[in-house]
Amino acid sequence: MTTLTLISKPDCHLCDVAREIVDTVVADLPEDTEVEVVERSILDDPSLFEQWWEKIPVVLIDDGLHAHWRVSADRLRAALTAAPRTEEPA
Repeated sequence: MTTLTLISKPDCHLCDVAREIVDTVVADLPEDTEVEVVERSILDDPSLFEQWWEKIPVVLIDDGLHAHWRVSADRLRAALTAAPRTEEPA
């Protein structure tokens, strides 16, 4: 399962837009694509605030930075539907 984390704060217009994009993209994914969406506020966590306050909204996919400020639906969809990399047996 893939974990998508949206880091935001209340009363943030760009965060509202990012949330709508995330919700739309996740709802339209193929049924066999499992994504857990977690939203965290920089106001609830001082370490998140310190790290991300000037870049919200931030989207992390499996704890790796995917996007900040503006979220592209096409890019997010591609990242969430990308086949996991597997190594060929030797």
